[in-house]
Amino acid sequence: MNRLAGKVAVVTGANSGIGKRTAELFAEEGADLVLVARRMDKLKEVEAYCKGLGRSVISVSADVSVQEDCRRVCEEAEKTFGRIDVLVNNAGIADKHRPVTRCDADWWDHIIKVDQYSVFYMMQEALKSMTKAGQGSIVNISSIGGTSYNSGIAYTAAKTAVVGMSKNVAIQFAGRGIRVNVVAPGPTPTSLNTPDQLATFDQKFAEQCARHFDDTVPEVTAEDQARAILFFASDDSKGCNGQVIVVDNGRTI
Repeated sequence: MNRLAGKVAVVTGANSGIGKRTAELFAEEGADLVLVARRMDKLKEVEAYCKGLGRSVISVSADVSVQEDCRRVCEEAEKTFGRIDVLVNNAGIADKHRPVTRCDADWWDHIIKVDQYSVFYMMQEALKSMTKAGQGSIVNISSIGGTSYNSGIAYTAAKTAVVGMSKNVAIQFAGRGIRVNVVAPGPTPTSLNTPDQLATFDQKFAEQCARHFDDTVPEVTAEDQARAILFFASDDSKGCNGQVIVVDNGRTI
């Protein structure tokens, strides 16, 4: 307990799934929070839980695929708390397993903006605060799509870029008190992959991708993902920088 006591954490996509459980776990571990998502109603539910634990929390409605919104989030964090100690770039969307032959330019741009540009923008803005303080931990959420490449073309491109950007920024700040690491989730039950959502995926390519990992291995949970994120956010991982943890129960070994 209290692995994040006295820390201020920004969590994007905090209104559901992995982001929601991460925010809750961070509050349980002592962090004050800046919760970010587009839908404020669900975000307020997470805020209420975290405040019930005695934490200071603000919720910010923002589209993190827009640079100005990312700047506003970090400015709100600075104005309220004076610093950002931890950034979790969790916000993202699925691309419905569309392969290269069935991915048009509009769909490509949409996925890249939400799943890649948001990470770039949020890191740029949060690093302003972290650089002044000379410390900080950034945890970027990729996917097995970014480590094993078995997803739609746009999602694979974006999540692979998340790994590359993270390692690049880790090099820049190595030994300077700011760390950047990556959690790459495998299949995890969330609102992005309910049966109704999965029915909208490109079934043919999804089946092809599934042949390249062991789908008999049980899925992991949002709790499993949140605990891996907590490890990188906290001083438990203070010697880790530019690293990737795949959390998939071994499906892609």
